[in-house]
Amino acid sequence: MKKDTVCRMCSSCCPVEVEVVVGKLVSAQRKSFLSQDKRSPCLKLQAAADIVYSEKRLTTPLIRQKDGAFRQAGWDEALDLVASRFQHYKKQTHPEAVGWLRGMAADWGSPWDYANRLMNCYGSPNTIGNGSICFVAREMAHTYTYGAMAFAEAARAGCILVWGKHDADTALGVADAINHAVSNGAKLIVVDPVQTPLARRADIWLQIKPGHDGLLAMAMINEIISQDLQDHEFIECFTTGFDQLREVASRHAIDTIAPDIWLNPQQVREAARLYATTKPACLIDGNGLDMQLDIFQSTRAVACLRGLTGNIDRPGGDVLPQPIPLHPFQARDRLPTGVAPITAAYPLFNTFSASWGNQVQSCVVDAILDQKPYGLKMLVVQAGNPVVTMADSSRARRAMEALEFLVVIDLFMTRTAELADVILPAAGCFEKTQLNRAATRNNPIILQNQVIEPVGQSWPDWKIVFELGRRIGLEQEFPWPTVEAAIDEQLAPVGVTVEQLRQNPEGVRVEGLRHEKYRQEGFATPSGKFEFFSRRLQESGFAGVPYEDGFPENVISFSERQEEFPLIGISGRRDIRFTNSQYRTIPVLLKNEEGCVVDIHPVDAASQQIKDGDLLQITTPKGTITMSARVSSLVHPGSIRIAWGWGDYNPDWNLNTLTDDDTRNPITGTPGQRTFMCRVEKVR
Repeated sequence: MKKDTVCRMCSSCCPVEVEVVVGKLVSAQRKSFLSQDKRSPCLKLQAAADIVYSEKRLTTPLIRQKDGAFRQAGWDEALDLVASRFQHYKKQTHPEAVGWLRGMAADWGSPWDYANRLMNCYGSPNTIGNGSICFVAREMAHTYTYGAMAFAEAARAGCILVWGKHDADTALGVADAINHAVSNGAKLIVVDPVQTPLARRADIWLQIKPGHDGLLAMAMINEIISQDLQDHEFIECFTTGFDQLREVASRHAIDTIAPDIWLNPQQVREAARLYATTKPACLIDGNGLDMQLDIFQSTRAVACLRGLTGNIDRPGGDVLPQPIPLHPFQARDRLPTGVAPITAAYPLFNTFSASWGNQVQSCVVDAILDQKPYGLKMLVVQAGNPVVTMADSSRARRAMEALEFLVVIDLFMTRTAELADVILPAAGCFEKTQLNRAATRNNPIILQNQVIEPVGQSWPDWKIVFELGRRIGLEQEFPWPTVEAAIDEQLAPVGVTVEQLRQNPEGVRVEGLRHEKYRQEGFATPSGKFEFFSRRLQESGFAGVPYEDGFPENVISFSERQEEFPLIGISGRRDIRFTNSQYRTIPVLLKNEEGCVVDIHPVDAASQQIKDGDLLQITTPKGTITMSARVSSLVHPGSIRIAWGWGDYNPDWNLNTLTDDDTRNPITGTPGQRTFMCRVEKVR
């Protein structure tokens, strides 16, 4: 039997058609506007049945015994134990000592709202996401510039500028759109320090020095303005701060900037002119900008290019979303006054969005180990693996070990789950119904519909949260007998029900797609305009125009120790087989550890007589890992690319053993996980 749903094995939320035989998932196929032979393949989706029915799945609750071993338990016993710990801290009048740390695996729509609702009604402000090292920091920069995070209409574009992204590994729907546009003659510009397959196809590939994206953006802005290629009508009528932007950009001449960031000035000049003069043009930015110390202002500078060229919210450009109005579920008004979250040092990031809340996950470690700004005693980790994925993972591990009580909700045993007091087995994406953020951020609304029963005794995330909430005394706050009832209430403002969504698997569009909404509605910024200059930032003590106070001295971790650590380490790549640290337990995806290598340029390899397959020791001030070498011109001399996400499979390969969490972006709390200075030595 064929059934429609949404795959949530990564953050793309691709609509899929699955085949179910006698109640078991057999296969899954991604939907696309392209024919089957032209679609970008998803190896995870091809292995969907292997993942769902893996012998490594957690299928029953586990409780740690006094001897340190886990024993199986029933849901009543496990949830009662967790609820008793919640009640313990409540009685001590310290509910804020309990934190809830969310990873990306359960998604950011209703599952994020449910966790916030539980914690807010319980009395703790410490529901923390991982957005400081993912796209939420980038979304804040978009929002401070033009009110929301834009999405590219790449399929309709005449020119596509891809900045720090390779969608064939991350967002296959976008990859399909890029492929379609390029095959129909669209020009392609790629900014990436690594020669990705997309970079090889580009008309212009800018192999930028890692961490220096903001300088390139400002140089391109200067070139566009100095050649009078900007969109005069859009700038005059719909923007503020152009004169300030022009003045700051004038300090960043291409001929001065380009050589210092490993680029040819003429190539940069050609890229700026091609992007500015080809209509329509879109700009796709990605995780290459994330996890950088300079994430906020560099993304702001890149975002300014959209308004400078008038490509914002135009067909084939970068379109502003039309979010679905939802009944609020987070119950923020239930929080007690006077108790700040542990992320209080980042107030702009905490409050820029009506729903994102607190996203600086590094503060969890600070609160546990340093009692800063106060202590966390208990933590629920849902759909995340901080022992592997957080910067300075040795410190993150010490924090998890120091907790009085740790609960993990996950599909598989992870390095973090190994430290837990209670493990609650979660159902996979095909085993639960939920409303994803992708379905509410913009039309149409598409339901992630349960198509098979949960494996073993695993429970959907919604059921775990609802039942736990009831057991800690929040029966009235979680009255819904089913997730369908909860979703219906959340969708009530738009008059759409789960039943309607099931009858319309391609989605229900509440409002038709509109472009140039700013002409009637303005932008969702304080000025109502596209803000090259942000008074909000200036009044908070930050640069109102990107880099008006100069470019930061150190944008790469450990830059002050370059003599000891002379190579730039790049965290990458995001492999389509895996999602962050997930799925390396699946043999058909693991492929005998294929891809777990350090890419090193032939020039750097020759200096130490390094050959393919040699074992390398990579060292930073934080630690050392070992990994095999792959001599490759994909990277620039002076840099290496280290395979990421393997730390759950083998701690010796945990890249975050190398990364730093001491220095963070002052606005978003982002550490420099993406790029860092390091030293490479051949193991002899």
